[in-house]
Amino acid sequence: MADVLVIGSGPAGLFMATALEQRGLKVEGLSPVAATEHWPNTYGIWADELEALGMEAFLWKRWQKTTAYMGDNTIPLNRDYGLIDREKLQGHWLEQSNRHGIRWHVGKAVNVTHGPSRSEVTDAQGNVYSARLVVDTSGHSPALVKRLPTMKPIAYQAAYGIVGRFSAPPVEPGQMVLMDYRDDYLPVPEKKLPPTFLYAMDFGDDVFFVEETSLAHVPGIPMDTLERRLHQRLAHRGVKVSETHHVERCLFPMNMPLPDLTQAAVGFGGAASMVHPATGYMQGALLRRGPDLAKAIAQSLESDRTSPKEAAQAAWQILWSEDRLRKHYLYSFGLENLMDFKTRDLQQFFTTFFGLEQSQWAGFLADTSTLPEIVQAMLVLFGRTSNPVRWGLMSSVFSHGNLLKRTITT
Repeated sequence: MADVLVIGSGPAGLFMATALEQRGLKVEGLSPVAATEHWPNTYGIWADELEALGMEAFLWKRWQKTTAYMGDNTIPLNRDYGLIDREKLQGHWLEQSNRHGIRWHVGKAVNVTHGPSRSEVTDAQGNVYSARLVVDTSGHSPALVKRLPTMKPIAYQAAYGIVGRFSAPPVEPGQMVLMDYRDDYLPVPEKKLPPTFLYAMDFGDDVFFVEETSLAHVPGIPMDTLERRLHQRLAHRGVKVSETHHVERCLFPMNMPLPDLTQAAVGFGGAASMVHPATGYMQGALLRRGPDLAKAIAQSLESDRTSPKEAAQAAWQILWSEDRLRKHYLYSFGLENLMDFKTRDLQQFFTTFFGLEQSQWAGFLADTSTLPEIVQAMLVLFGRTSNPVRWGLMSSVFSHGNLLKRTITT
């Protein structure tokens, strides 16, 4: 019997499996696809986040020329941005798995039962796997982890992107564009519709990645709308797609309910609602928080008498501490504000936001700031921004004040 059974073999699953094995635990994995299956998504991250973890070697590309466009404002961000080398990172964790003898099974987990000393997971073919603890990393629609009831409609970040060659550079050579909220390419009637922005970068060798992105909306913006807007934006600048190497379609929830923190299975990654509610970032959080979670699980399983329920409680307390819950509700309040803003207000909000001290906006985006630091940054932003944005923030206190109340009373 394994000490821990990890469900899912994406970035969260491979990372957690190796982190647990390095703690001396016997780990097995169960995934609907082989653990060697290539990860399909692109993972962007600020370079200093990987540097702080000693993992900068896993950057595939790195840009010093990072920029945001907000209406007439061009904002140099003066912070290096990068893309994770998916194949290299996956290969590293697979090598670690093989070295430590982690066994991966192919199957879809459909049920779990918990006893006093072990949990049993059944897959779709009826196979049963036993472990002292189950860690579910199967994504935003988890196989086993249960969530609290939904209190608000689910907001989705959606994006349609193209990797390829173009008739002219869609962004400046060597540039990475984090956000381009200019809407001069849209017909006047469409400017009243939900705002989207361009996320783009120069891959080198005349290859670029351009992606039209909706930060968050209820319901998610349709892919055909994003595709049309991307081509409208490019055409307005006299650019056409000449070669398509890859098309990326992303849709994921920003404000999923928190997991039931009393259950005897543990979540990690999307299964544990770890997506930053206001930004959509998660990869940095996985890498920072994973080792502490693995440590808590290993310590809880040191005693042979520890039940799955007890081990899970120790893990949940690390993953969703009281302080982290408070920050989660504050970020969720921020998400509601952003979704209420029209394009002009978003342009002004982000102009002010990126005008804060870099440590303030960087800490907010990465979820590395303390709760008092986040509050201080937001107070500075409130004092510096435009009156329409201030009014929107003040109005949100009345419409979404329950989230602020949870920040204080959790």
